[in-house]
Amino acid sequence: MTDMGSRFFLESRGVTKSYPMAGGQRLEILRGIDLTIQKGEALSIVGASGAGKSTLLHILGTLDRPTLGKVFHAGLDLTRLNDDELAKHRNQTMGFVFQFHHLLGEFSALENVAMPLRIGGEPMHLAVKAAEEKLVLLGLKDRLHHRPNELSGGEQQRVAIARSIVRKPQILFADEPTGNLDTQNAARIQDLMFELHQTLGLTLVVVTHDQNFAARFPRMLHMRDGQWDRGI
Repeated sequence: MTDMGSRFFLESRGVTKSYPMAGGQRLEILRGIDLTIQKGEALSIVGASGAGKSTLLHILGTLDRPTLGKVFHAGLDLTRLNDDELAKHRNQTMGFVFQFHHLLGEFSALENVAMPLRIGGEPMHLAVKAAEEKLVLLGLKDRLHHRPNELSGGEQQRVAIARSIVRKPQILFADEPTGNLDTQNAARIQDLMFELHQTLGLTLVVVTHDQNFAARFPRMLHMRDGQWDRGI
């Protein structure tokens, strides 16, 4: 089920997303997005609220499907996979960080980070070992057994990042990863993401409203009204 017509690590071709409205009209969110990303690249996407940034990120990460168009990852046409195949591919190759950490409140930091490995079928002792390694890497050695409500906002986001990389993903997608943090914690998380990009060799795709953060990336793209803003 490969399409070697794509020589890029991650690619979208003519991706559109729309929703039906009353009177036979459609709400257009994305309008034919073409995008190519090389392996190991770090890319930021900026634009006003409603420009389609998050929708594009979700489609690239297989969390949503395009209305039209195709998405390829390493030659694989992701739009041809069924939901179970997409879930498996996503779990094995992609990590996600969102504005809100989405940690499970009844579980410790260690248990939250081990969760993707357990879902993927990893034995408990190996999942816990890998989760601990990632939390220590992110400076949370003394917070392994704390629950989310016992952690600061910055610590919660670091736990979420540890969870996103615990399966050693090829691509890390981040949607406003510092949007819910104070200035000091936001700066720490931004630095951390660049460190992980370098040390783990991740392909990094980040959606952000923070122009200063976005400008730190080697490549920055602007969206407007569901299209690339060619005027910038």
